[in-house]
Amino acid sequence: MVAHITSAEAPRWMADRLAGLAGTRWVGVDGWGASGKTTLAERLAHLLPGTTVIHIDDFARPGVRGWERDRFVRQVVRPLLAGRPARYQRWDWPSDSGAEWHQVAPGHVLICEGVSSTDSRLPVPWDLTCWVEAPYAVRIARAIERDGEAMLDTWLTDWIPSEEAYVRVQRPQERVDAIVTASIHADSAQLPGGPQRP
Repeated sequence: MVAHITSAEAPRWMADRLAGLAGTRWVGVDGWGASGKTTLAERLAHLLPGTTVIHIDDFARPGVRGWERDRFVRQVVRPLLAGRPARYQRWDWPSDSGAEWHQVAPGHVLICEGVSSTDSRLPVPWDLTCWVEAPYAVRIARAIERDGEAMLDTWLTDWIPSEEAYVRVQRPQERVDAIVTASIHADSAQLPGGPQRP
């Protein structure tokens, strides 16, 4: 059964469910864009020393639909499943070029956060997964604050339709361990460029 919890409750709830597990523990923090996934991942990592957070956005690049799942599997998943350290390169979106490299040691908690991070095509033995939700108005406001007005058209015509297609096809909310709802409300917010959604 999928649990329903608030974003305030989620870090402790998730940490409690990871307690007692050994080896590399795989945690997927999926959800709508700008819903609070990164914040949740960081709060959970704060409760679990030695945790690594991988941002799926580090595998996104201009001209690639979604993100580079194959590279994620090659650089992160396969080495860790084999008990070896993983080494992956962050892709820098503005310059569309490879940036610094990161190493991930096996045997610790690994949080993978981002839209479609729990994509069913990934060969990841998830120990815990969640889907993060926030009102559409809140997400749009956060997107503008984070990425600027210049990226709003990309959000509305590319990224949001892409994540909606992912949800429509895979229905990730039905296979995660918990649905995490933002503790903030924006029912009265005005939306640029699109209809208000719950």
